Amino acid sequence: MIARRFFMQHAVSRVLCAILWLGATGWAHAAEQSLLQLYQYLHANPELSYQEQNTAAVYARELKAAGFEVTVGVGGAAVRERLQASGATLTDTIGGHGVVGVLRNGDGPVLMIRADMDGLPVAEQTGLSFASKAQGIELTGQPVAVMHACGHDMHMAVAIGTARGLAAERDKWRGTLVIIGQPAEERGAGARSMLEDGLFEQFPRPDYNLALHVSPTLAAGTVGYVSGFMMANVDSVDITVRGVGSHGAYPHMGKDPVVLSAAIITSLQTLVSREIAALEPAVVTVGSIHGGSKHNIIPDRVDLQLTVRSYSDAVRQKLLTGIERIALNQARALGFDEDLLPLVTVKQEYTPALWNDPALVARTVAAFERALGAEQVQAVEKVMGGEDFARYGRTEPRIPGFMFRLGTVSPQRYAQAQAGDLALPSLHSPFFYPDVEPTLATGVSAMTAAALELLR
Repeated sequence: MIARRFFMQHAVSRVLCAILWLGATGWAHAAEQSLLQLYQYLHANPELSYQEQNTAAVYARELKAAGFEVTVGVGGAAVRERLQASGATLTDTIGGHGVVGVLRNGDGPVLMIRADMDGLPVAEQTGLSFASKAQGIELTGQPVAVMHACGHDMHMAVAIGTARGLAAERDKWRGTLVIIGQPAEERGAGARSMLEDGLFEQFPRPDYNLALHVSPTLAAGTVGYVSGFMMANVDSVDITVRGVGSHGAYPHMGKDPVVLSAAIITSLQTLVSREIAALEPAVVTVGSIHGGSKHNIIPDRVDLQLTVRSYSDAVRQKLLTGIERIALNQARALGFDEDLLPLVTVKQEYTPALWNDPALVARTVAAFERALGAEQVQAVEKVMGGEDFARYGRTEPRIPGFMFRLGTVSPQRYAQAQAGDLALPSLHSPFFYPDVEPTLATGVSAMTAAALELLR
């Protein structure tokens, strides 16, 4: 079994006590060989956002086998219409592939555990024997390689391992366990689709929401936590800068959108540095600028793409209104007519900031420390990345939620990184991979410990 091999390799770690204890009490199948095989299958067969048809079927099958009542296709009601309206290239597999499993075990609290299911358009270069060779078609119609470069395969395997263990040991908890497989996290849209399709109306409404996310920098066998804000509001903004094209030798005959774009980009830097309080996290990044075709032609259009990050809703709104104000008024300052003012579009695929409920964090971290050992549990820094798990905690009345970090780095690679001899690959890298067995075992142990703490 995974836990036994892990014991042979890492006998000094106190995390083993928890893992072997799980096996000794009848939960061995939460860490048995089949769970490793499931992880390897998921890793080798990733699917893009909105296309997780096979992944959802496998996830649903595993939940059914554990005794859950399972519903598939949650979140699919309006996905195809929304995507078609956005100009996406649709195939038969594109839709809402959310999975909901419910296991009732008498009166008591309701706990939801969420795992995301989608892969990324990345060509894997890990060299693993079970590396992905999958190919897919993006919503733009572009053929791409596909990889689980963000750890969603591990998230699913941990959720299934936890489901198996808790289903087998119902005498140790009470209440209702809801385990979901969420599509399209990488598009920031899956949680929204499932909620709009009645996730909290059709199924038991949670008292608590839990999730985990792999960390590319924490050691395998450890977990990390943040109390309060953990991840940021994420907005994507498009600015279409319009002008009047002309010859490069006669710029006075046109209205130059390249010069206007430069003025907008420069002025946007003052939003964070001069309009947001110094202790408030905020980021405005222009990640893409496209315009023009030749040295001596002034174009009639330049396209800018921005990512905007914040924590508080007030700062988010100030940034978004400031972007539009700067774009429009820079154009006016340069003499552009009103009918040529830039078009500013805030994309609908917005991800709200992730808030970890402090009381829930404190309670769950104590359970982690009992199960894994206090030295295996550490506070980590919040980041400006995004996670749509946040949406499950923003419905009224608010539901306490907690996402924790799961370490993935083998002892050897972690020591090399700490010594400055190795640069660890980040999430979304074609080189990212976890040290599978200890990561999987620790994830199941931690998530199970948290569930047992809350379901009583």
